[in-house]
Amino acid sequence: MKKLLTFFTFFLLTTFSLKALDASISYATFKSPAGSYIEVYLHVVGSTVEFVPVSDSTFQSVLSVVVLFKQGDEIVKFDKYRLNSPVFENAANFVDLKRYPLENGTYKIEVSVEDLNREDNAKKYDSTFSIDFSSTELCQSDIQLLASCKPVEAGDDNPMVKSGFCFEPLPSNFYGKYASTLVFYNEIYNTNMAIGDDYMISYFIDNADTREKTEAISIGHKRKSPEAITPFLTQMDISELPSGNYNLILEIRNRNRELLNKKSVFFQRSNPFFNATAEEIASGNEVVLDQEFVGKLSDAELIYSLRAIAMQVDKNDGDHLNLLIKEKKTNAMRLYLFSFWAQENPNSPEAAYEAYMNVARKVDEKFQSGFGHGFETDRGYVFMKYGAPNDVVTVETEPSAPPYEIWFYNQFAQTKQNNVKFLFYNPSLSTNGYILLHSTARGEVNNPRWEVELYRNAPTEVDGNQFIDATRMKDNTGRQARRLFESY
Repeated sequence: MKKLLTFFTFFLLTTFSLKALDASISYATFKSPAGSYIEVYLHVVGSTVEFVPVSDSTFQSVLSVVVLFKQGDEIVKFDKYRLNSPVFENAANFVDLKRYPLENGTYKIEVSVEDLNREDNAKKYDSTFSIDFSSTELCQSDIQLLASCKPVEAGDDNPMVKSGFCFEPLPSNFYGKYASTLVFYNEIYNTNMAIGDDYMISYFIDNADTREKTEAISIGHKRKSPEAITPFLTQMDISELPSGNYNLILEIRNRNRELLNKKSVFFQRSNPFFNATAEEIASGNEVVLDQEFVGKLSDAELIYSLRAIAMQVDKNDGDHLNLLIKEKKTNAMRLYLFSFWAQENPNSPEAAYEAYMNVARKVDEKFQSGFGHGFETDRGYVFMKYGAPNDVVTVETEPSAPPYEIWFYNQFAQTKQNNVKFLFYNPSLSTNGYILLHSTARGEVNNPRWEVELYRNAPTEVDGNQFIDATRMKDNTGRQARRLFESY
């Protein structure tokens, strides 16, 4: 039989990756003595970009960023730059900030982000905003929601520094179940000219759906003296704020409590365990999670989703996961699934879940074998756990060997290895019946006798004693596996 050796680009490499680029954009407008400007913040989830080695133990990603400001069809400002992430020992999230001076007016901002280490891993963003700052009348900057802030020493040239603090903007206007504090920053302009007397800053939260003030959050007040620019930084306890849609409102009032100016920002809160007892949380009582995405899932969808994350958990969690699936306790399954994705992405667990399950469904379809889901096959398991390989070799008609595939990974961040390989073979010749025979990845199947097992139909060509210690086959021009495995 004529040997057929097929090299091909695995369709999964080009149609989707395990985790598509997750880069969110936020912005806020401000005024300074030099003029108006906008701050644009780029938040990158480290697990969704490719990190390449810069040393034996450190890694870095590289992005291309394009920022456009338009008025109508006219581009009024353009910026393109190469963004190098900080150097990390493991993939981590990072933030970038750029400031752009702009005149008063209405603009459309367009931002494109591309991962230079992974082809077709890109994201685009666009939004419309207005700048309308007066040089004499009372006005405010945007309200900037912060993930964190810390004081810094004078002279610190970190671009995140403003008014003596290093600010990390909130990636999105969403507070997950682990958030207990809302921190925000705002600037108030021209009170020295527009008011000329002490004034009051009031801030509170109202329900965005009913427009009623929340009883859980007390109203805050601060008395201020007039200045050209008044920076305002404060925090609010939101640990008892129920899940829902809200507005944070900041008002400027004079001595007579007359409203002079008002600014607001919308945010969402997910607080599934609010008012829940320890017993309810432990049992997964559905009142805790009925407003979360897991509350919409049927038992079948819950089981399917739990099976799809099985390769992402350790052995102890895996045993617990199997027990949940076996017992089919709906509320407990919901609690486990929600907790898993809340830990993965506290600010947007549902978005993380949907992105992952989109891949899981495609992997399931591609590797479906008739015995369990496609992501539960060996190839599906490896793809879901480690992502798409950089290259794949498939050999379907080689003498003395069943069909086999070799997957190659250039970099392997999970174990900090380079040039990792997985060899699958299909001894049953069934559809998608490939089994992992050997891998160089730490913690995965490592079989020194893989070549002997692969060519078990040629026992007379084993180099050594087939039943004791032989690990290789005799060289044969029609036998490709060893050469392919070692050639990459």
